[in-house]
Amino acid sequence: MAEPTDLNAVQAQTLIDSLPWLTLFRDRIIVVKFGGNAMVDDDLKRAFAADMVYLHHVGIRPVVVHGGGPQISRALKERGIESEFRGGLRVTSPEAMEVVRDVLTREVSGELAALINEHGDLAQPVSGETQGLFRGRRRGTVVDGQEVDLGLVGEVVDVDPSVLHALLDAGKIPVVSSVAPDGEVPGQALNVNADSAAASVAVALGAVKLVVLTDVAGLYSDWPNRDSLVSRITASELSAMLPSLESGMIPKMTACLEAVAGGVDKAAIIDGRVAHSILLEVFRSSGVGTEVVPDATPHDNDSTAKAG
Repeated sequence: MAEPTDLNAVQAQTLIDSLPWLTLFRDRIIVVKFGGNAMVDDDLKRAFAADMVYLHHVGIRPVVVHGGGPQISRALKERGIESEFRGGLRVTSPEAMEVVRDVLTREVSGELAALINEHGDLAQPVSGETQGLFRGRRRGTVVDGQEVDLGLVGEVVDVDPSVLHALLDAGKIPVVSSVAPDGEVPGQALNVNADSAAASVAVALGAVKLVVLTDVAGLYSDWPNRDSLVSRITASELSAMLPSLESGMIPKMTACLEAVAGGVDKAAIIDGRVAHSILLEVFRSSGVGTEVVPDATPHDNDSTAKAG
């Protein structure tokens, strides 16, 4: 029999160290917002799919919510439709909305589900239009103090969790694209920010955690100072920082705030450029990005810093 090596010991210790988190999260729902570079790098896409399958097989119930900004921009360009952004949000005309819906519900959902299903018949693509999963409402934005019409851009105002619970109970991994039916205009679809949609899903499902993938290591208190990475922040602390953040970070951190305000135990923003960053976040006490937690209560203590 071969002698044990240091590598064997490290691997065994890694498995043992994950035991508290396996116990904590078993049979609980974790919502993951899939985005950033992980959406366009083939190796990272495969690693992400494998992570979802791993979570599923150790008894955690993952739900994936995704957008598709790079794919939408490419498809619009191919069709000669100009991409316009106001206040960090894509202006969506009826013509562009057809492209958005096709890219999200067919291309992105289909590819991600196929990668997951390489490991077994597990993934089930759905959209906010599936069986009334989402109800949306049109929204605009404010740029330089002026209200701006964004066209067919919306926000999720209601989630029917029974649609996703049925899939989870059937042993599936739901893959949700961020398109919502307009609750005021029958037959009209709306382009919904995927970060916000993921937060709404996490709240509706009573998820134990929301994890948002992005293209930075986490939240920096003094960007671009790389030494200012924040590992843990309370909701009130984040609310105070929000107006000073880069525009691209605001929707992600707002989603984290919405999640914990709605009862989700913890929300985290992590670096999707790192393969298997989901597993590193879920199964380590320190995590790998920035974790947003509810404001402290008299019953909080350091031993529950990640446990929720």
